[in-house]
Amino acid sequence: MNEVENYKRVIEAALLASPVPLSVAALRQLFEADPGADTVKNLLEDLRADWDAAGRSVALARSASGWRFQTRPEFQPYLDRLKNEKPLRYSRAVMETLAIVAYRQPVTRGDIEDIRGVTVSPGVLKTLESRGWIDIVGHRDTPGRPALFATTKRFLDDMGLVALADLPPLPEIERMMDLVDAPQNETHPAAPPGQS
Repeated sequence: MNEVENYKRVIEAALLASPVPLSVAALRQLFEADPGADTVKNLLEDLRADWDAAGRSVALARSASGWRFQTRPEFQPYLDRLKNEKPLRYSRAVMETLAIVAYRQPVTRGDIEDIRGVTVSPGVLKTLESRGWIDIVGHRDTPGRPALFATTKRFLDDMGLVALADLPPLPEIERMMDLVDAPQNETHPAAPPGQS
């Protein structure tokens, strides 16, 4: 086996064993003689192509924090059957607040309230902070010095994004929010008179 193939196998093993995405810098540390960032990036692209060509159920994907292997989306419904816990469900207020932070960051709580038109509960921001999706990145230079919120790398990783530029267009978000609300807003027509 040549040196390049060996490097690729070492990178593959590290990515398969790692519970978190690995950056190019971290992957370079695997080797005694540093292969360089360009070589590692090329090897990652080769590795991604190998897995894609093989038609595997897992793909090599780039995220904000680095590279990782992840299940292809079409196999997720099968894996969901193995989960005993229900997926976390977030309120519309939490999702709207997250969208505002993601698309308008950095924003203050007051900015969020102005956009949403309602008071933001401290619990909504705490939910997003505890999930690791938003964080305080500074303070606005105005009276009271309100905290500025922005999304985190974990948000990007959890959403499968490399950068904020990869966020879907706002009309798509609005459509998804309407779909989330649909089951709650459905009304069942009353039975015709004489039927029950």
